[in-house]
Amino acid sequence: MGITVIAVILLLESVALFAAAGWYLTGLLTSTPASLGGAVFMLVLLVLFAGWLLVVSHFVFRGFRWTRSAALVFQLFVIVLAVPTLTAGVVWAGLLMIVPAALVLHQLFTKAVMAFMIRTTDTSRAL
Repeated sequence: MGITVIAVILLLESVALFAAAGWYLTGLLTSTPASLGGAVFMLVLLVLFAGWLLVVSHFVFRGFRWTRSAALVFQLFVIVLAVPTLTAGVVWAGLLMIVPAALVLHQLFTKAVMAFMIRTTDTSRAL
């Protein structure tokens, strides 16, 4: 159950990043950026992060060990962005970021998830 929750939340966060990249691309095509190179770099960075998160969500569901640290670090970055968003008064956006991140962080340290991801009987999942 916990693995499924983590994988689904990571998948939804990846979809949200792809949507943000699409929104950013639309803004880039309809207005003139101050720095075209910087704007293109930001767009590429958004797409790369979204793709990476999609890969992590797939391999979390399959039980690979390395995905725990990738999911943990990404959720900590989300919390780092959510707290200033909340304090700036954009409560709905802050809650949309912090609640799933807190849920993933909680699920990552439950006994069932840790037992599933730190199995030693199948060495093929060590990557």
